[in-house]
Amino acid sequence: MADVPSMDALVALLRRLPGIGPRSAQRISYELLVRKRDLMPQLAAAFQQAHAVVRFCERCNNLSEAPLCAVCRSEHRDRSILCVVESPADLRAIEDTGVFVGEFFVLMGHLSPLDGIGPEALHIDRLSARLGETDLQEVIFATNPTLEGEATAQFLAGLVPDGVTISRIARGVPVGGELEYVDRSTLGRALHGRRLLDE
Repeated sequence: MADVPSMDALVALLRRLPGIGPRSAQRISYELLVRKRDLMPQLAAAFQQAHAVVRFCERCNNLSEAPLCAVCRSEHRDRSILCVVESPADLRAIEDTGVFVGEFFVLMGHLSPLDGIGPEALHIDRLSARLGETDLQEVIFATNPTLEGEATAQFLAGLVPDGVTISRIARGVPVGGELEYVDRSTLGRALHGRRLLDE
C-alpha cells in the first residue's frame, strides 16, 4: 500500500518465508494489523527471544537452547544408530513418530551444485567425526526422496566406515493412500522395496 510503508515492509518480510506468497503475506499482515493487533507484541517478543537463545546443537546441529539438544543429552538413545536428516524439521518429524530411538545428525541442507551448495556447506567434517565413533553400527540416510536428497545420500554413504551398515528410509505408498492416485515412481519403489507380509 502506497500510504502504509510499514505494512509494505511487513508484507515484504513475510514473503521471504517459505510457503508464503504475496497474497498470503498480505492476508497475514491484514490479520495481524486489523484483528490480532494484541498478538503483534507477543510475536515480536517471541522472535527476539528465539533469536537470542536458540542455537545449533554442538553434536548433531539440531535446534537447541543448550550446547547439546535434548536428543543428544538423553541417556536413553541408542548410540549405535545414526539417522542423517536434512533439517531440524525432518528430525522433529521422525521424533514425532515415537519409533526411532537412535541419534541424529542434521546436515542443514542437501547437495545442490546448481545452487552452489557443496559438501562444505553440509558440515561434512562434523559428520565424519560422528561416523568415526567406535560404537556406531548403522547409519540411516533419511534425506528427502528428491534428486538432491538421493545424490546427498549416495555421496555421504561413501564416508561411512567399512563394517557399518548403511540404510535408507523406505519409500512407498502412504498409509491410507489409494494406488490409482500414487505416482509411478513411488509405486515402483514400493514394489521394489516390498517386504514379507509377516514382517
